[in-house]
Amino acid sequence: MTYQYSDQAYELPARSLVPPDQEAPQRAARLRELGLGQARESEFDEFAHAVALDAQELAGLASAPVAFVNLVGDDQFIGGVYTPPAAAALVEGVLGARIPLNAGYCPHVVVRRKALILDDVLDYPRFAGNPIVDKLMVRSYAGAPLTDRTGTVLGTICIVDSEPRPWGKAGLDLMKRRAADLVDRIHLRDGLPGQ
Repeated sequence: MTYQYSDQAYELPARSLVPPDQEAPQRAARLRELGLGQARESEFDEFAHAVALDAQELAGLASAPVAFVNLVGDDQFIGGVYTPPAAAALVEGVLGARIPLNAGYCPHVVVRRKALILDDVLDYPRFAGNPIVDKLMVRSYAGAPLTDRTGTVLGTICIVDSEPRPWGKAGLDLMKRRAADLVDRIHLRDGLPGQ
């Protein structure tokens, strides 16, 4: 699946809703050092699929939610994605491989360096009015930072769904655990064991 990004696909707010990111230069350098953020990777697609299946089981859903491995450097790069067949046309029509930093929730997770669970995004006015989120009809979000051995947050692993979901503590624990699993895999690229 190939995503093409177009600035005309959606209008983004002129003012960034993401807090200032003091670690952006270090993160971009670390992603380059690891060879990440330039091409989609089948390993990350498979990992996103596994996370989506875990979330489906956790919430007792009829189908799996959309899941992303999102690498955040100068922009957001979708390094891996799982899209269930029912949502494929919608996701492909909205998302590109590269997304501006003021789109979606993952940049907030990266800057805060903490997992973020939004059972119903409409309950959080601070995150309202994001054109990409609105076009994807996202109603729930669960994401956790990918913090590597250097302490650098490389991006996120996240799930989104078109219905409100009570992810709760179990969802938070799932996302943190799966983020740690993915960081262990990323450490293998660096020739170092996971932590």
